[in-house]
Amino acid sequence: MNAVETLEYNTERTKLIIPEYGRHFQKMVDYCVSIEDPEERNRVAQSIISVMGNLQPHLRDVPDFQHKLWDQLFIMSDFKLDVDSPFPITTKEMLQQRPDPLEYPQNHPKYRFYGNNIKRMIDVAVKWEKGAKRDGLEYAIANHMKKCYLNWNKDTVDDQVIFDHLYELSDGEIDLASDGENLTESGQFLKNKVAKSNRSTSGKKSQRSSSRGKKRY
Repeated sequence: MNAVETLEYNTERTKLIIPEYGRHFQKMVDYCVSIEDPEERNRVAQSIISVMGNLQPHLRDVPDFQHKLWDQLFIMSDFKLDVDSPFPITTKEMLQQRPDPLEYPQNHPKYRFYGNNIKRMIDVAVKWEKGAKRDGLEYAIANHMKKCYLNWNKDTVDDQVIFDHLYELSDGEIDLASDGENLTESGQFLKNKVAKSNRSTSGKKSQRSSSRGKKRY
């Protein structure tokens, strides 16, 4: 018979449950399942676990490492292996059980360009006692709101707009318009932004220029 005709192709073989261990390892697990003697079956299972641990020495210090190996052994046997496990046996139903959906925070701020952290900062500032410390925090929040506003609107923004938004977001607790103070000029925020972008661009150019002329092997 032609040797080519007797070749076994992977497409004709059974699908590997955990391909990382390879087909020879899967055959070892299948052999362990077929053993009728319980003592021999347990002994072979322990040997397989030992070999599995040797294949992943970098995970020996990971918590529950042995538990994970035993879980993988039962998974590779399609949960047909009947041996004495030192850990609770994970069932097929537990493995296929869908996790509970995560509850994501449903925040829908009116002015999204400020972000959720601004609202949290405002809520903290409202709880503080009135004084120099709270005044400083309120103006820091207002300046940050102005900076965030300019990230979306490249033009200038009037301080009164920021004061009105802050008054609204604080439910009337923070009113900076009556103080007669001014926030940082819009041009200063824009100038800092341009300077930062120029530094990043010049840094990339210097890296490209320094790489020129170097020999590449």
